[in-house]
Amino acid sequence: MALALDLLHTIDAGGRRAQLHLPHQTVETPVFMPVGTAGTVKAVPQDTLESLGAQIILGNTYHLYLRPGHEAIRRMGGLHKFISWPRAMLTDSGGFQVFSLSELRKVTDEGVKFRSHLDGSSHFFTPEHSMDVQIALGADIAMAFDECTEYPADRARAEESLRLTMAWARRSLDHFRAHQHEVPWAADFAGRSQSLFGIVQGGMYRDLRKQSAEQLMEMDFDGYAIGGLSVGEPRDLTLEMIAEVLPMLPKDKPRYVMGVGYPDEIEQYARMGVDMMDCVLPTRAARHGLLFTSEGRLTIKNKKFAEDQGPPDPNCDCMVCRRYTRAYLRHLMQAGEALSATLNTIHNLAYYLGIMQKVRASLEKPQQA
Repeated sequence: MALALDLLHTIDAGGRRAQLHLPHQTVETPVFMPVGTAGTVKAVPQDTLESLGAQIILGNTYHLYLRPGHEAIRRMGGLHKFISWPRAMLTDSGGFQVFSLSELRKVTDEGVKFRSHLDGSSHFFTPEHSMDVQIALGADIAMAFDECTEYPADRARAEESLRLTMAWARRSLDHFRAHQHEVPWAADFAGRSQSLFGIVQGGMYRDLRKQSAEQLMEMDFDGYAIGGLSVGEPRDLTLEMIAEVLPMLPKDKPRYVMGVGYPDEIEQYARMGVDMMDCVLPTRAARHGLLFTSEGRLTIKNKKFAEDQGPPDPNCDCMVCRRYTRAYLRHLMQAGEALSATLNTIHNLAYYLGIMQKVRASLEKPQQA
């Protein structure tokens, strides 16, 4: 068995409260997933992530393949053991990172040839190779290898990109099904296996998105993601693509929107029926001094906070807001202290995870009197 989704309650607007049963964790959804690119959610130790209530984090196939290498991680028991993370994990396919290397890659029907951003060495990713790497890493959920369509893209480009993605989805699924039993933790979770999600692409064309979703559902993946968003398109277009695809996807399988977004966006998408979301925004913004708060965005480097003795967010109960002042957080940034990134990131993750906790509570089925 791969995964199981138990729907607990659904509201008329589409939002759904569910439990996603994975080998390493039962995840309460809708859920926000912090991004751990190179085997770490930057600046935050794993025990702190646990205390914040993170149920599932991401690992990045491209980066882990390059360093320390997926075979090394396999020999050490898989990514969970390597990074000492006992809860659920998802790995991306590497497709988006390869997409971002526009000057360093060449795409063919067979796969993508690219040069490492680390040392310029040449590599070749096929759907089958992406599956082999993700199986070696051993996350609870793997993603089909896809090509992310840039924005803007004309129709001919979007159609060609979709053709590749659908062909690669089939190859990913066939190879995955033949080898998923090779996951490093197979002996520890008898009867459980890794899951594979297909990724809906199609650029910003509604009919191509519909075509993509229909073809993926015919293949019968364990879950479905909507990819190719937050690549520079206007927010209303992002919303339009999500609204187009969501009602088509199976109700008994998880729905994942990749790479979104700001706090109000993740709340909106969750209330529409999205089960899973991830984004680098809370961690990346934190390292640059941008904090998300109940009173809006706060740039902690601002001089006006130099002697501000208030907490970063007076309505937040995270460990940072309970203990530290805006003045101290500003000082840490000005001084270039490593602790700055840690404290800022902890707060931002607490804020994002807290939003999802509130959404889940609001989606709970009312108790009978």
